[in-house]
This record gives sequence, C-alpha cells and structure tokens, in this order.
Amino acid sequence: MCMSVSQGREATPLIRVRGLHFHRDRHVVFDDLYMDIPRGGVTAIMGPSGCGKTTLLRMFGGQLRPQRGRIEIDGLEVNSLPRRELWALRKRMGMLFQNGALLTDLSVFENVAFPLRAHTDLPESVLHNLVLMKLEAVGLRGAAALYPAQLSGGMARRVALARAIAMDPEMIIYDEPFSGQDPISMGVLVRLIACMRDNLEASSILVSHDVQETLSVADHVFLLSNQGRLIAQGTPEQIRSDTSSWVRQFVDALADGPVAFHYPAPDIEQQLMDYGNKS
Repeated sequence: MCMSVSQGREATPLIRVRGLHFHRDRHVVFDDLYMDIPRGGVTAIMGPSGCGKTTLLRMFGGQLRPQRGRIEIDGLEVNSLPRRELWALRKRMGMLFQNGALLTDLSVFENVAFPLRAHTDLPESVLHNLVLMKLEAVGLRGAAALYPAQLSGGMARRVALARAIAMDPEMIIYDEPFSGQDPISMGVLVRLIACMRDNLEASSILVSHDVQETLSVADHVFLLSNQGRLIAQGTPEQIRSDTSSWVRQFVDALADGPVAFHYPAPDIEQQLMDYGNKS
C-alpha cells in the first residue's frame, strides 16, 4: 500500500535527539540521550528538579549547544542552522515560559499583541480582533486593559499562553506551567492545554515534574533521571504501571529509592567526631 506524503510526514518524529551529551563543569546534564518526539498531541518530558528539562528546551530553541550529539526539528539540525534560519524556526514555536515572562510595562492586550507587531504587518483592525480572540480562548478577554501587576499568578500564566499561541505556532512549548499554581488555576491550565491539543493542529511539548496533572493531559511521556539518561517512555498508562524502582519513586513521590534523599557527604558520625577532635 502506498503512503501519501502527508501520512509519511505524520509518521516522522517532529524532534529527533541523537547521542546528546551536555555538562556544566563536572555536572553531567545529559549522557548519550536519544529521544523521538512525535508530531501532534501533547508530549510530556518529566523528571526531578535539576534533571535538565528546561536545558533541553533551550537546546530545542538553539540557545544552548550540546558538547556532542545533535537535535533535529522537522528535519533541520538546530546546532548547525545559520542565524536567519534559526530565527525562522523559532517563529514556528510558541513558548509558555516558567514564570510567564510578561512585559510589566505593557497591558495584557499589548503583551499578546507583541509577537504579532514584531513579526507581522497585519492591519491594526485585524491585529485587534486576533488578540481579542486569543484572550477569549484563555478566558481573559475582559482583562485586556489590565497590567501584569494587576493579575493573579494563574491569570498571568493564561495571558502568557495567549501570547504563546498568538502566531498560531506549529509547536507549543510549556515550561513548568503548573509550578506555583493553586488547585483552581492548575485545573484551568490543564483544561486549556487539553483544549489547545484538541482544537489546534500544533504539537505540544510539556515539561513538568507535576505528576498527576501532566499524566492527565499527556499523550506520550518521556521520563528523565537526574543522571542525564532517559529511563522510561510511553503512554501515561504505561508510565503509571511501570514497575521499575526509579519510575515508582518518581510517580509515587517516594523519599527512598534510586534518587537519594541526602546529597553525597561523609559519614555523619565520623564528621562529628572529626570536628570534636579539632575543637
């Protein structure tokens, strides 16, 4: 049976990570990392704090370069792109930053309008209607005239989401969207991410360590260890049923397991005795 070009493209991973090595001083962030991130739906990248999730996002955008290995997005090798082509690739991405990153001197309306003004020549009437439609999508059209200082944390994150989708990107990246949110705001964000998945053709990449919220909305999950390796991947159901000790510790929030509670240190009794002998 012949496969159409569009079908073949859908079967091709959106992002390929091949043999990725990255370290800061002596700290290994990624150690021979391989990943194939599919097109469409919501792909979650999870793991404990400090495992390199946000670092990986910065590599997707070309802000950081690995010491070895490569990252390909839609067939383009990010590390070797000239600046003009890298900027063109970035314009195909929408980014919801971990802290929202709203411009404090601009109104909600102008924050959402900012990428449209920077990258398009739309007539003001078209831009106006488009911004209001994006704010309507996140339930904040009525807050268009407010400023970031007048918003709650949850509202600010929703405005940032409206800005992230202002250019109708092919890829939406969420960096810790649930961090610091109250249960109501968290539930709203989960619903909005699911809505974006169901109503837009964009591929979503969700980076988080919030287990239940992320597994409730993801279609595919990658689980990273704090040793720079991929230790599990699959559907949320496969991750929930995985019996490996590392996965169970993370999913069940266990203090004891492969990830040690204590930072490496000498034996405490010996350390206390050595100090007593010195004094």
